[in-house]
Amino acid sequence: MAQRRGLRRLAVLVLTLALVAGGIYSAVFFLQRSETLVSERCRAVIDERTAELAPDQAVYASLIAAVAVQRGLPPRAASIAIATAMQESKLRNIDHGDQAGPDSRGLFQQRPSQGWGTEAQIMDPYYAANAFYDALVKIPGYEALEITDAAQRVQRSAYPTAYAQHEDMGRTFASGLSGQTPEAVQCTLRAAGTGGDTSALSAELHQAYGALESMVDGETLVVLATGSEAWSVAQWAVANAKGFDVTHVEVAGRSWTRSTSRDGWQESAAPDGQVRITVATENSGS
Repeated sequence: MAQRRGLRRLAVLVLTLALVAGGIYSAVFFLQRSETLVSERCRAVIDERTAELAPDQAVYASLIAAVAVQRGLPPRAASIAIATAMQESKLRNIDHGDQAGPDSRGLFQQRPSQGWGTEAQIMDPYYAANAFYDALVKIPGYEALEITDAAQRVQRSAYPTAYAQHEDMGRTFASGLSGQTPEAVQCTLRAAGTGGDTSALSAELHQAYGALESMVDGETLVVLATGSEAWSVAQWAVANAKGFDVTHVEVAGRSWTRSTSRDGWQESAAPDGQVRITVATENSGS
């Protein structure tokens, strides 16, 4: 009898352990599956107008807008540039052209044969954006032109009316990324890794905006900025969150958190005059 009771207890123990192990496996599988099913997108929302980009496209949109901010250009310039790049390359830094322009390259499909620079220069998105703006600001009254007209005067495309289809997207993202509309840009992303690097983040930020005063506080890059510049930097950080493992952005009493990104910007205790960008590292426990 004692032996049977012992065998019964052993069987119960084995069954219990199997159920626990199965529960753990199911929970892990569910979490992994949930992460896989997350549709990573970046949105810009202004009033009733909403535009969407994939995260890699949002990175280039933020770069184009940041260069405009650095140069002191109006948001309209960024609207024109973002819409143009969407038509020319789908906002991706592609290394090939098409039948109409076989030597076209980069975000704006600029051509070495038409004096835009060398292929290596054109494939540098910062060079390409500045080259576009150099041409745009030479057009008298470009701010008052329709986006498609301004874009065509720069690009001289074989399809001059095609830029118009991206006008709303360009205006919406440009308004947020230039800082004119706070809280406009938000991204829904999968969980961050642990590869966040504040030094790399700082280097990219300063290339985009030029001289900005900043400092590192643990896993947080603190950028000293106010007004529209602060909101531009904050929304640039959200647009670049995927590549830099950004988990949290705070600015002007508001915050974006990666884990609750579907809820948009929330109230925060962030002090004025600072943009705080926190990344996930091996030491952060994220």
